[in-house]
Amino acid sequence: MENRILVTGGAGYIGSHVVKALGEKGHEIIVYDNLSTGHRDLVLYGELVVGDLADKKLLGTVIGDFKPHAVMHFAASIQVFESVQDPLKYYVNNTVNTINLIELLLKNSITCFVFSSTAAVYGIPPKNEPVNEQAPLLPINPYGRTKLMVERVLQDVSSAYSSFQYVSLRYFNVAGADPGGSIGQRYPKATHIITRCLKAAKGELESLPIYGTDYATADGTCIRDYIHVNDLADAHTVSLEYLFDGNNSDLFNCGYGHGSSVREVVETAKKITGVDFPVTQEARRPGDPPFLVADPSKLKKRLGWEPKHDDLSYIVETAWNWEKKL
Repeated sequence: MENRILVTGGAGYIGSHVVKALGEKGHEIIVYDNLSTGHRDLVLYGELVVGDLADKKLLGTVIGDFKPHAVMHFAASIQVFESVQDPLKYYVNNTVNTINLIELLLKNSITCFVFSSTAAVYGIPPKNEPVNEQAPLLPINPYGRTKLMVERVLQDVSSAYSSFQYVSLRYFNVAGADPGGSIGQRYPKATHIITRCLKAAKGELESLPIYGTDYATADGTCIRDYIHVNDLADAHTVSLEYLFDGNNSDLFNCGYGHGSSVREVVETAKKITGVDFPVTQEARRPGDPPFLVADPSKLKKRLGWEPKHDDLSYIVETAWNWEKKL
């Protein structure tokens, strides 16, 4: 069934892939994005309104005129290191602006909300094993805390207003690009390990630093759960269907349930690109968990989500095909 969907931050990396998935399903879409990190040409479906979440007047007009059946919220600042340097930017953009958005949704009787959260809400898990949604929530940086604050707000709002239902998706390490090559990641200062490997292969970085080689893992480097962006987009579409079917609010981990080490990512990138780019070994970065892997069983059982691209080589290959176009 076609529905009207408002997508905040839909011109960004993850948002644009979700917009594409929604468009292919026939939904009517408005993307609301200030283009601070997003790009017009990544919006392949729907109408783009250039605006900031802090502009409550414009945002309220868009919501009031469009009357969306649901809102999917991606607009946020996401750099962990920057959040430590400039925490107020993150508390305003990620928490205050989201509260303003939720207030407008309640005012306009919009009851379905999908929120882009993060595995950063877990902080540093005490054990090297996949974490489920009941794991302790102990974020160690402002970025993670701002996302957790929004989750708390959503929980309270949903309890106070029974018609308002939401899904919060906790992303692990999102990577890759649309297999057709139409959209992908385009951050000016990419921090993701896979993207940085590819930029090193292109010669845009002199070398690829590995931060920490003495962790209690098989090869001494950190292990992460890398999920292809299209599988994550599918998680959003099934979350939307879950809400449209009248189900209650819930939250889900988005990952594959197994991880790859930094060294494995580097070797995979070298194999895919055919470039033996230089690598340096650096000291650990404060706050890097040795092991951060999702337990996605709840998402699979409750929403019927089945990943299609659970393969590190495929993830890197799609990212490389996109990176070569830039």
